Amino acid sequence: MKKTKLLLIFPLIAMAITGCNLTKKKTTIGICQLITHDALDAATKGFMDAVKEGLGAENVKFDLQNASGDSATCTTIANSFVSKKVDLIMANATPALQAAYNSTTTIPILGTSITEYGVALGIEDFDGTVGGNVSGTSDLAPLDEQAQMIVDVFPSATKVGLLYCSAEANSLYQVQVVESELQAKGLTTTRMSFSDSNDISAVLNGNINNIDVLYIPTDNAAASCTSVINSVCSSHNVPVVTGEEGMCRGCGAFTLSISYYNLGLKTGQMAVEILKDKKDISKMPIAYDENPVKKYNPTICETLGITVPEGFTPIE
Repeated sequence: MKKTKLLLIFPLIAMAITGCNLTKKKTTIGICQLITHDALDAATKGFMDAVKEGLGAENVKFDLQNASGDSATCTTIANSFVSKKVDLIMANATPALQAAYNSTTTIPILGTSITEYGVALGIEDFDGTVGGNVSGTSDLAPLDEQAQMIVDVFPSATKVGLLYCSAEANSLYQVQVVESELQAKGLTTTRMSFSDSNDISAVLNGNINNIDVLYIPTDNAAASCTSVINSVCSSHNVPVVTGEEGMCRGCGAFTLSISYYNLGLKTGQMAVEILKDKKDISKMPIAYDENPVKKYNPTICETLGITVPEGFTPIE
């Protein structure tokens, strides 16, 4: 009888062990995206594609949250990820990174679509590695080359407007660099800051008659209002140069842009290295897209009667 009972028990134990393996806990990644627009959407997609390829789609669960452009909501989302004890947080855009950075010192955080980590996180003498539980990728394109592109494409322009959201620290950083470059080339610049998307139209209309060209950095608030920007600028025949392709598709004539999808892919590959290969995030330097491309918007260039120089690729 005892042997018979043991023979019956052993299969049950084996089935229990097998069942545990079948219900293996998935890796959970919390994604906080600041707002919906082409660039950030592409970065998120690239990230998810790389993670699914590296870990296996069946082994990972994404908790994707959108803050609808509100920094306070980013904080709420980040804190919820900490409460849920996610395995990794991906923060898409500066306010999302800042919220995640302030919410945990233990859960790995990867940022993407961040222009300058030292500025975003208040790190003096930033050397390229954040340390602690933070790393990621930067969307910083060569700002000096963007400034030179304005001069090359619009040689008769003397006055350049610089449109940016005052609430985005990295937007101001880009404006400061481009402004310095343009002024060194003898151009006059006008800063055109707005506090939120509701102010863009008023700010543009108040300055549009005093500029020859408008420059917009990689600014999330501006990226969500390209139709407004295009309406004002096209009606005054003022061309726009943007910091990235998504904005250029909506309101720009030219851009020197990185690929946000590729940036997301790189961020996802970093996540795989951390979660699968157990790489130390504190020693991972910020990564960049090293291949920005000169692009133009065929529709807007035709509307404004702009002759496109050689070396520019059309935005489809």
